[in-house]
Amino acid sequence: MASFTPLVLIPLLPLVQAHAHHNVTEIDTSIPFDALIYVHMSLQTFVWAISFPIGMVLGLSKSKYHVPLQTINVILSFIGAYFGHHHHGRMFPATVHGTMAKIISIILIIQTVCGIFLKLHILEKTVRRFVVPIHSTLGKVFPILGWTQMLFGVATALGFCRDGNLGQCAAHYIMGSAFIGYAATMVIMLHLGGEWLARIGCSQEMLDSSVIMAWGIVNTFTEHHGGAWSHKDMQHTMMGVLWWAGGMLGIFLSRKGKRSFVPAAIIIMTGWGMSAHEQALMISSKIHALFGYALIAAGALRIVEICFVLNDGPTPPGVTRIFQHLPPYLLVLGGTLFLSATDEELHNADDLGIDHVSYALFDFSLSFLIYLVITFLVHLYRSTGKNAASATADRPEAVEAGYAKLQTRASHEPDGPEAYEMAEQDYSGEEDAVKIGTEDEVDWMHRGGTGENGHAGGGVRL
Repeated sequence: MASFTPLVLIPLLPLVQAHAHHNVTEIDTSIPFDALIYVHMSLQTFVWAISFPIGMVLGLSKSKYHVPLQTINVILSFIGAYFGHHHHGRMFPATVHGTMAKIISIILIIQTVCGIFLKLHILEKTVRRFVVPIHSTLGKVFPILGWTQMLFGVATALGFCRDGNLGQCAAHYIMGSAFIGYAATMVIMLHLGGEWLARIGCSQEMLDSSVIMAWGIVNTFTEHHGGAWSHKDMQHTMMGVLWWAGGMLGIFLSRKGKRSFVPAAIIIMTGWGMSAHEQALMISSKIHALFGYALIAAGALRIVEICFVLNDGPTPPGVTRIFQHLPPYLLVLGGTLFLSATDEELHNADDLGIDHVSYALFDFSLSFLIYLVITFLVHLYRSTGKNAASATADRPEAVEAGYAKLQTRASHEPDGPEAYEMAEQDYSGEEDAVKIGTEDEVDWMHRGGTGENGHAGGGVRL
């Protein structure tokens, strides 16, 4: 396999090499994009945001469509990379987006070689056992790679996050992506993680509190970069203290598989802090406030879900209430708003005459699309490949209130309306009807006493 890899790399090397317009040192935003760069953006967004994740899920579910779809995706990705290197119009200097493109190209080649090797089913007792985890791990990071590269692409196209703005960009992109990732994890655990949590004797809040505590420790010591302390430095640092202090409490309360309110309460407090986080521009203050409100709502609804919808218990396997989609969706909304709330982005919107309402409506729309992709991928995993048969078997039968399944009668039993009336007596209270006389006579009114010919008197006779 090692000798085969260079042969694959040779025809693809021109796509990952620096090209002439990387000699540019500044981005001239007055020069428009050409058609090829729009093709590059559209094609790569489709492949990495939608098609590659679908292929990954099909691989996890052992679907027969995994290999053909991923083969097409690899080809389309390199075609998109070609357009990104051979466009005209606006030129760009060497950026992290270009560096990341080279890394992704190499990962794609390694992943393709591993896939071909596994498909050949050779050296199964020796080399294969090492290739399988490599192929699996690389495949699972494709959505993360694609998301990161798309963020780098937006920043590069607009000329953002350069010079002194890098730190703020990183903070917004990392935290906004983290909230969206947290929401994706909640959706996965909601549909697929219940049995795993029960097996390890752990609650979702134990995992959440552990991550929050670790993040808070890092945040406490990385928000101030020397010099005089500003209000923003103090607020960001105290946010870190809030997270590790609350995370420790959450870990204690969540021991032995118990549910806890703490992660949701921390989200509420974080949202309150961000809603009051004043900015230089009005549009920036408004968008930060919306971000905070989304977090407050997500945390509050999460507490309602845990304490009142689930009554402190886990989500029953196979049962997802629609209310439970509200907290993760609001986290996606909050993350989307925070991703778009850097100073450069909002200055650009203000210069273009866009108000906070139009800007927020775009973020709302984008959050719906992101949540659609997340929930669709989870649904796809549950209904394809190895999981397709179990999904069909677990589908509840259509026995609803007012409808009852007809019983199968033996061939010697009487047919006709009389037989049916006697077969399903539990629908209208017939279970208490008293049979009198012949088979066709029933005391439907439950009247006592004896009438003519020794039959119960007063009832309705059929």
